[in-house]
Amino acid sequence: MTQADRDRLVALKKAASGAITQRQAAAELDFSERQVRRLLAKLRGGGDKAILHGLRSRRSNRKIDEEIEQQAVAILKQDVYRGFGPTLASEYLAKKHDIEVSKETARKWMRSAGLWRARPQRVVEVHIWRARRERFGELVQWDTSDHDWTEGRGEKMYLVKMIDDATSHLFARFVRRDSSAENMWVLEQYLRRYGRPLEYYTDKASIFQTTPKKNHPVREEPLPPTQIGRALQELNIARKDAPTPQAKGRVERSFETAQDRLVKGLRVAGAKTVEQANAYLEAEYLPEWNAKFTVVPVCPDDAHRPLGTEHNLDAILCRVEQRVVSNDYTIRLDGETYQIARRHIRPRLRGARVRVEQRRDGSLAVRFEGQYLEVQLCPPVERVPRKPAGRSKRSKPRVARKSQWMKGFWDRSAPTLGQAIGIANATS
Repeated sequence: MTQADRDRLVALKKAASGAITQRQAAAELDFSERQVRRLLAKLRGGGDKAILHGLRSRRSNRKIDEEIEQQAVAILKQDVYRGFGPTLASEYLAKKHDIEVSKETARKWMRSAGLWRARPQRVVEVHIWRARRERFGELVQWDTSDHDWTEGRGEKMYLVKMIDDATSHLFARFVRRDSSAENMWVLEQYLRRYGRPLEYYTDKASIFQTTPKKNHPVREEPLPPTQIGRALQELNIARKDAPTPQAKGRVERSFETAQDRLVKGLRVAGAKTVEQANAYLEAEYLPEWNAKFTVVPVCPDDAHRPLGTEHNLDAILCRVEQRVVSNDYTIRLDGETYQIARRHIRPRLRGARVRVEQRRDGSLAVRFEGQYLEVQLCPPVERVPRKPAGRSKRSKPRVARKSQWMKGFWDRSAPTLGQAIGIANATS
């Protein structure tokens, strides 16, 4: 019996003894007078237990059978469900095993079985809230995570994410390296599906921003863009640097969710390779995310712009360099020489700068004044090896010896004094 039950019993006994009226007891208990009369009748017939609810300590008619609880706990104890939280566990129980339970019921079962322990919630640092953009495609946050997505089962992979700021609509792909070429591949997939957004929000990684060299004087002119920066300029897509990770918190928090839900989903699906992981992303994870976690934008208009005929993604989303044409109509690239075909030689070409596109499929394209030139790789020149600089063909090096020009000088007969005077007078 609780303290509230005891207080209720005291008021009813006072009403039964006539110390207070039934109306006063009803006002004190916040009951109706009819309810007070009913309780007084039960009190006279059944004693003090009459004030307790008749269903107290009885099993609920809506309680799930213990067999189902034991079955669910046994499933969640499997290694494939290691680390699942109550919310994700309830979803997988319904989807994979046809056990429909709420996340709170799953939480109670998991706490009883020792599979879940609540963590203290605390605010580490407070950041100023920023309002979402109003339209889908107005701002897209772009970032990469190198988490151990396959938990050591398969190859190392990176997850590249693009999440819309207005709706939290998610697009993602797994890649093998966090390089410009791989990020361009993901960008191409996004552009072909949704079109060109107005702006991308990225961090200050070297693939997005040119890093100034150390111990070099500060340049007044802006640094040249990276390959991705140049591609975005040619696509007329703006890019903005995030000053802190919290500034692009939407994509950062999505990685926290993915490191829980996506890792476990890949484990259940048995994905080990990049291809298998991308197939799971496209078939299950992204549709579930976009169905559960997206929001309705303030403005229903789509800010994405379609790709035009002038947007050749193969030519834009690749490594582009500028090279000078030599007098013999050749260009040098990565230590190799390429000859421009004779039929494509035109005025102003010699000494001019051409655009060299190293495309992701391995091909090479050279463009001058909007037209592509045919080039051919020149065979390497065979160089005659130089003879090593050294001494003559003598087998042994020359040994330094003392000069012999004074040898026997003092052994010669000297002239007499008269002869010496004569010699001196003759030569003077």
